[in-house]
Amino acid sequence: MAKEKTVYVCSNCGQDSPKWQGKCPACGEWNTFVEEIVRKEPVNRRHVSGIEFSKAKPVTIHDIAVDDEPRIDLFDEELNRVLGGGLVPGSLVLIGGEPGIGKSTLVLQTVLRIPNKRILYISGEESTRQLKLRADRISHTASDCLIVCETSLEQIYVHVKNTQPDLVIIDSIQTISTENVESSPGSVTQVRECSASILRFAKETHTPVLLIGHINKEGSIAGPKVLEHIVDTVLQFEGDQHYMYRILRSIKNRFGSTSELGIYEMRQDGLRQVSNPSELLLSQDHEGMSGIAIASAIEGVRPFLIETQALVSSAVYGNPQRSATGFDIRRMNMLLAVLEKRVGFKLGQKDVFLNIAGGLKVNDPAIDLAVISAILSSNMDTEIDSDVCLAGEVGLSGEIRPVNRIEQRIGEAEKLGFKRFILPKYNMQGLNTKNIKIELIPVRKVEEAFRALFG
Repeated sequence: MAKEKTVYVCSNCGQDSPKWQGKCPACGEWNTFVEEIVRKEPVNRRHVSGIEFSKAKPVTIHDIAVDDEPRIDLFDEELNRVLGGGLVPGSLVLIGGEPGIGKSTLVLQTVLRIPNKRILYISGEESTRQLKLRADRISHTASDCLIVCETSLEQIYVHVKNTQPDLVIIDSIQTISTENVESSPGSVTQVRECSASILRFAKETHTPVLLIGHINKEGSIAGPKVLEHIVDTVLQFEGDQHYMYRILRSIKNRFGSTSELGIYEMRQDGLRQVSNPSELLLSQDHEGMSGIAIASAIEGVRPFLIETQALVSSAVYGNPQRSATGFDIRRMNMLLAVLEKRVGFKLGQKDVFLNIAGGLKVNDPAIDLAVISAILSSNMDTEIDSDVCLAGEVGLSGEIRPVNRIEQRIGEAEKLGFKRFILPKYNMQGLNTKNIKIELIPVRKVEEAFRALFG
């Protein structure tokens, strides 16, 4: 008979302890140990539910054959780019996001688009009828997509053995449990053991697996942190439910860049790819409105123009308010200090509110110039010409620092019909201006940019 014992496991890193501890000695987090019952018994890990794994043999690095194996085309340009060019055979991809954000919809409409591939969709949360209704709503049909509702890892391997799929989808990893661990589904031990077993299956059978995972209230993927270390790629599907945009970010990618970004629009018939987000993120007409500046930002290798909105008003209460949506509040406070110290605008007794239109969260420092321009425009109640685009990082001494990929930023602004582009003076070095039709205004300090904007 198997022997049972109680252990305490850290929900953050997976460290176990025979007794409860307030602080985890491995990761340093507080109050993360939870009690779990484990059953120790010898398990033949080389043989799981009829699937025999081959034993690996050591070889020299020169004897390893590297074949240019083509990636699996998912017929989704946004998803392909975020993954680094497509799905790698034998890879384990984790897609996380808030409840109701559209993770299952994104995966289902993607797999229903793939032709000539046998796909096994394992649902641990929804019934087959619910998946059928969703497939009908997104108007995609595929005859070779098999759906099964199962939560047992051993039974999943039985279905995989019987169907021999080219791609496996598991929705979600928190609902899967194995008989080798005596704890409830979703616990730290279950998620760790199931994900490790699925990774071993994916690598040794060369079958790609897509996992869907939940996130907790802190915004990170639920379960132990070791889950993110096990998988090859971690994709974060995020967006405000009050907006129609959804953003797919790559947090970890062993087969591509982690700076890529995919943008979708949520519709009644599913998610639509947004190939040109600049036109959607810019309002059609803001003539006569102060506090609005257009910035040229880059996420990954994609340039797009965003609308920066600012509102400056006299503080009604004792302490002035500082609020930023979609922008780092600490960086905004630094830019306000630069305006007050280097330029001479007194904003210490005024409320400052900043918003990146469209519900985006932008980390590109090149939008600093647009942020302070919008703040100053609102403070003076003077509009910025609608045909002006800005790009530049602001330093603490008030200088405009150069930004990367200036040609792509200028090209995006020129494509959308902007007439003038304010950029750092240093970026003019080595810039080929022969084919650029937009007027370039190089600036070295914040004061020069303000003179070009407001005269």
